[in-house]
Amino acid sequence: MEQAILGGGCFWCVEGAYKRIRGVHSALPGYAGGHRLNPTYEEVCSGTTGHAEIVIIDFDPEIISFETVLEVFFTVHDPTQLNRQGNDIGTQYRSCIMPTSHEQKETAAASIEAFGSVFDKPIVTTIEEAKHLTIAEAYHHDYYARNPTQGYCAMVVGPKLSKVRKKLAHLYE
Repeated sequence: MEQAILGGGCFWCVEGAYKRIRGVHSALPGYAGGHRLNPTYEEVCSGTTGHAEIVIIDFDPEIISFETVLEVFFTVHDPTQLNRQGNDIGTQYRSCIMPTSHEQKETAAASIEAFGSVFDKPIVTTIEEAKHLTIAEAYHHDYYARNPTQGYCAMVVGPKLSKVRKKLAHLYE
């Protein structure tokens, strides 16, 4: 097993994108990259902790490569938006990759460069350390799956997940 830690705006969107992908064993929302231990959702949303909303993805590299995990990441969010995703604004919504190994760090840098030609604007995704990694509160786990008709989920999460699943249908079980 290998672990990927990715921040692409709202963790409900990113988490949902990795559900039911062959080789992904779990995707959990959390917070990382900030300066305090065990922040709460409210503290992270205030923008004062330095944390990003992230998703911790446990995957089997024999089934799905880290490169493919990153392809999903660059499809589910807009990596050209600095410290935001749509109307979600603040450093907690930054696009970031938090490698768990030297190989992941090299692959992340190469993927940022490779995906640069896909977008009209420069990619602003950072590569950073997963300082003070904290699992999000239980009510965030599988949020979209449990709340698909909630306003934000219906208007934002659902369309993003439909786009990913259509473009990368071959990855899904």
